[in-house]
Amino acid sequence: MLAGCVQYHSPARSTWPQYLRGASFTDMTETARIAKRPVFLGAGGKLISSIDAPAALDYGDKVQNDTAISVNYMANLEYELYDALRKPGISVQRAGTDVVIILVRDAIMELNVGDISADGADTLKTISKILKKYDATFLEIAGYTDAMATRQADALSLDMAQRVGVYLSQHGVNTARMFIVGRGAARPIAGQDDIGRLTNRRVEIRLVPAR
Repeated sequence: MLAGCVQYHSPARSTWPQYLRGASFTDMTETARIAKRPVFLGAGGKLISSIDAPAALDYGDKVQNDTAISVNYMANLEYELYDALRKPGISVQRAGTDVVIILVRDAIMELNVGDISADGADTLKTISKILKKYDATFLEIAGYTDAMATRQADALSLDMAQRVGVYLSQHGVNTARMFIVGRGAARPIAGQDDIGRLTNRRVEIRLVPAR
């Protein structure tokens, strides 16, 4: 019981490159994933095509079967994340075969300090366990701020994304799967009133089948 109450603190910033070695600091485009695939496989990663197909897919077109396997794999990932992350400020969404975890900043970080909170560490620990189970995926960790943060928006958003990446790395998630970006105030998902700004300050983890 006491161990679960210990406050997590991100390691010193000077050590972050060590924890994030193998991660890419760019958008997770299809081209970027293709370029990263040899590094991913060399670091022990696996592709969706290596997943055992259901018996019903033993015969038939390979492309269709691979697509069906991806859909089934990502659906199972979505359901498991959804069941495990029923907390305020956290949501799991589906976008085609991609799965997106939205983590509102105040749900995972200290209110007035740039560090992961105790509740946030508990949430990220749960996410880490599931990501290690569903390891035939690439993940993009993207930080966002609200429109009020102007000069420091990119730096603040990248800081949030890196902190999440460091935590996942510390808990066994393969960094060769990771793309880490800070997008500042881009792509708001809510209005610019007080509640909307709280929602726009967030980290999104987008999961894509590794092909």
